[in-house]
Amino acid sequence: MFTTSKIDLLIYLISLTLIIFCTGCDTNNSDTNNNQSVKENVDHAKDESLAGNVENGKSLFATCIVCHGDKGQGLKALNAPALTNQNAWYLERQLANFKSGIRGNDPEDMNSFQMAAIAKTLNNNQAIKDVVAYTKTLPGTSTEKTIEGDVEKGKNYYNMICGACHGPGAKGNESLNSPKLTGINDWYLLTQFQNFKEGKRGSHANDQYGAQMKDMATSLPDDQSVKDVVAYIQSLQSE
Repeated sequence: MFTTSKIDLLIYLISLTLIIFCTGCDTNNSDTNNNQSVKENVDHAKDESLAGNVENGKSLFATCIVCHGDKGQGLKALNAPALTNQNAWYLERQLANFKSGIRGNDPEDMNSFQMAAIAKTLNNNQAIKDVVAYTKTLPGTSTEKTIEGDVEKGKNYYNMICGACHGPGAKGNESLNSPKLTGINDWYLLTQFQNFKEGKRGSHANDQYGAQMKDMATSLPDDQSVKDVVAYIQSLQSE
């Protein structure tokens, strides 16, 4: 007997097949790199000056538009975050993780499970670099406040727990492999924090950095403190 989640996934995968056919995406599975080599390759491809082919990336981005919008602005109704405000090196790493199964391998995390299916349509690391290169040509977007919290309390929690890795002002720290958090949808930050805490993300053996965040996800005392931190990060967008 199919459960509701399995039926939803089946419908999604059928729709994905039609989308890929219509946009002319090549679904050749010729990329035989193992999980660890894909991770290592993208970890070392952090220099944003080494951009991919923007025109090829634009073509590949046609599949992304369905959920993330034509300008990478995101769509909350589909749980698809804005992409344009994030660093290229981090986008590359996450696409590689989705493609290789390091991320999105838990069917309980339906959104990441779907994203992993999309990422597998990118043939290789160069395709990942190309689509990210195009994404970074799109204008930044302003994200809407959707989470209520105590900004001052959130600031204190952030400085005590999060700032050491994600840096002052939540601008990220590439040398620590910590992404920027400002300009990222508050609802997405909240969801990902919960995913780390519940083990839906960061549990794969090859997800070194995700495992670190998974350990840190227990540092905040309760759900409200998480919302407070997210509210603080959202407030930084206007600074």
